[in-house]
Amino acid sequence: MKESEKYLKILARQYPSERAVITELVNLQAILSLPKGTEHFLSDIHGEYEQFNHVLKNGSGSIRQKIEEVFGSSETEAVKRSLATLIYYPQERLEIIRGKEPDIDDWYSVTLHRLVLMMRRVSSKYTRSHVRKMMPSDFSYLIEELITEKEEISDKRAYYDEIIHTVIRVGAAEPLIITLCNLIQALVIAHLHIIGDIFDRGPGPHIILDTLMKYHSVDIQWGNHDLVWMGAAAGQTACIANVVRLSVHYSNLDVLEEGYGINLTPLVTFAIRRYGGSGNDSILRAVSMIQFKLEGQLIKKYPEFNMQNRLFLDKIDKKNGIVTIDGKEWKLNSVDFPTLDTAAPYKLTDEERDVVQRLKNSFTHCEKLQKQIRFLYANGNLYKVYNGNLLYHGCMPLDVNGNFARVTLFGKKYSGKELYDVLEKWARTGYFAEPQSKEKTKGEDILWYLWTGPWSPVFGKDKMAVFEAMYIDDTSARIETKNTYYNLVEDETVVDRILSEFGLDRTTAHIINGHVPQEVRKGETPVKCGGKLLIIDGGFSAAYHEKTGIAGYTLVSNSRGMRLVVHEKFETTADAIQSEKDIVSDTITVETFPKRKYVGDTETGRAIKSHIGDLEKLLEAYHSGTILVPEISDLAALFRE
Repeated sequence: MKESEKYLKILARQYPSERAVITELVNLQAILSLPKGTEHFLSDIHGEYEQFNHVLKNGSGSIRQKIEEVFGSSETEAVKRSLATLIYYPQERLEIIRGKEPDIDDWYSVTLHRLVLMMRRVSSKYTRSHVRKMMPSDFSYLIEELITEKEEISDKRAYYDEIIHTVIRVGAAEPLIITLCNLIQALVIAHLHIIGDIFDRGPGPHIILDTLMKYHSVDIQWGNHDLVWMGAAAGQTACIANVVRLSVHYSNLDVLEEGYGINLTPLVTFAIRRYGGSGNDSILRAVSMIQFKLEGQLIKKYPEFNMQNRLFLDKIDKKNGIVTIDGKEWKLNSVDFPTLDTAAPYKLTDEERDVVQRLKNSFTHCEKLQKQIRFLYANGNLYKVYNGNLLYHGCMPLDVNGNFARVTLFGKKYSGKELYDVLEKWARTGYFAEPQSKEKTKGEDILWYLWTGPWSPVFGKDKMAVFEAMYIDDTSARIETKNTYYNLVEDETVVDRILSEFGLDRTTAHIINGHVPQEVRKGETPVKCGGKLLIIDGGFSAAYHEKTGIAGYTLVSNSRGMRLVVHEKFETTADAIQSEKDIVSDTITVETFPKRKYVGDTETGRAIKSHIGDLEKLLEAYHSGTILVPEISDLAALFRE
């Protein structure tokens, strides 16, 4: 039997009659004519879970925009602001309102009417079937009746009012309000893109990932801070040392100890015993030395990584208090390296080896971390082509002449898209390959290289100057030179070449990436190359607010165009709930589409069109008698053929 006929027979099990095929064809063809769903892009969240949660809830202003569309001038600004906050935080706002409303039943009635109007608006882009699937089963019938009935028709008005009246009378108003608010949040955004760097700096990357794992539709482009955690979860010891060092540096040990249950006692005990003191400084110095040794071992193991300039432990002159890096001598602010053996500078001491092994066991056996990292692998990539745009975290590595850099990995040279693809293959191998195998070890080491390597597309710098920042007071030693890519983001020839490399239409496509905070204070803008390239890192992390002058950019793309949203500094969730404060301060129109985009213009649309083609072949087979209406008993025989 031909493969095509086998496939049609299998498809016939799902659509066992001509009428079933026709019904699905009509449905799918109609879906292609619906407006494209709204895409929401966030980048460089860096553990700032409260701000992330708020931005996710308000859809970067999308919910407020829908409120304006529905109510316009018919409601006051105070009413619209209050409604928006209720939609973001329904449970918390209800607790406040319940205690101060003189006629709570009247408030329930007015609010439910408003929320139903909002539900009708935000669900208009979707089929009834899709909306129904998003509803909780206990309220699905009720909500469907409310959002589909025409209350302005006199024959239905009493019916509509009685539904709401009865809901209030039987004490179900608040659960229904909470359900409607959560549905509005979910329906306003069709798909979420995270353009890398969920981890490090802020206090809640584990909380962010818990939220993302429950989100209805999301993809992730890995950032270097994500990849170093992925390497740590895989058991790569240099990655583990980096993760711990960063947590100490940003005073976020709670993320490790309480968020993931990582046992730091052996490290802390060792640090106090060998480095003295009882504060974070001794832990930082101890784990940093472990990191420098482990990284030195990798650099020696893989000369092709071209990172020999990061071998500095063997170039420390304790007597004169200097270190030689890149052929230049630098004055050290300390020569207190109690675990550094100048005769074997990259060898771990027995105590260090024991600490590393204990940390490795803790990371690789942490159930919560492993579950979240598997989610990152299942929903993430180094890059993604989606709805005609190219999404990646860092850069396309370019050489000094602006050409795709040719990078050697395990004896072969790669560049452009092929470099991205082979690096992703190794990143997956490093986690999923057979334990202790040579392939897994190589993959683990690539996860470390992706974190800090000079030709890593998610790092994009010549070095990570951790040692210099800790031990050299001269700030010129700490300069990290960005890849040529960042000097050429306004060069249309270069941008077009990258888009073409990934098979995109350079007249309509955009590159969307993050990684490098745009310093608005200095006049930098995220819109590059006439809007073809967007760097949407505006300093979401609190650590960057002073540098950038804002609290982050996000990007929203709907059926009519693309807009960048500028965010004000987020204080606290409690403040947002109590004071009804939002954090959207401004919007920048990136592009207004010449004509409205529909589902048929999207990735989903292409998949639907392909399925329509298959259904039309099945219908033709039914008409011609090539395939008869299937019988269930034939299923086993079908798979034997």
